[in-house]
Amino acid sequence: MDPDRARVTELSGHLARLRSRVAVACEAAGRDPAEVTVIAVTKNFPAADVVRLARLGLGDIGENRDQEARPKFDEVARHGVAVRRHFVGRLQRNKARSVAGYADMVHSVDSVRLATALGSAASDQDRRLEVLVQVSIDGDPTRGGAVTDQVPAVAEAIDGQPALRLRGVMAVAPQTWLPLTAYQQLAEVARTLRREHPEASVISAGMSNDLEAALACGATHLRIGSALLGNRPPLR
Repeated sequence: MDPDRARVTELSGHLARLRSRVAVACEAAGRDPAEVTVIAVTKNFPAADVVRLARLGLGDIGENRDQEARPKFDEVARHGVAVRRHFVGRLQRNKARSVAGYADMVHSVDSVRLATALGSAASDQDRRLEVLVQVSIDGDPTRGGAVTDQVPAVAEAIDGQPALRLRGVMAVAPQTWLPLTAYQQLAEVARTLRREHPEASVISAGMSNDLEAALACGATHLRIGSALLGNRPPLR
């Protein structure tokens, strides 16, 4: 079997197993799997894998480093493949203009200043971005995220930018927390946000090792790396 066909077979198997996990978790939570979006996080994997996944029916792709994301998405486009581009990593203001040029959804806006910078950059490039507030579950500022009492101000800043559309919240479960506890807290933040912003219905939560807990707590978007793509290759 040639290498390309072998990789397609491998990815197809991973995707089938992942979809089965999602279906089982949704059944346990009394949810419809159709309401869940799986985002393939392709950090360190080549554009060829993005093309393969898209042709297998998974067209939501996440990247967390601008310097990798832009050329990878450009290469995917040269293959004539359309994907929905998610920026899921921590975003610095000096990268806002670059990310605004290609992302469809930005998951990691955690301050008023970043919301303003991203909105200005998107407007200048005549682009419209969907945006999530990144929430800090444990209040650790070193990993990014707005603490709970900052979320309303960040949400209002996003909502006030004509080029941005507030869509919901995102979080990563702290390593020292039980995922279920972390995602229950995120779900409460999301409920509070929807009281003022009913359209902010997205909850981006859950990765390869904790997606069941995230789905039990209402996650609508899963950010999946190793369960789809295998062990991550070394950083180039």
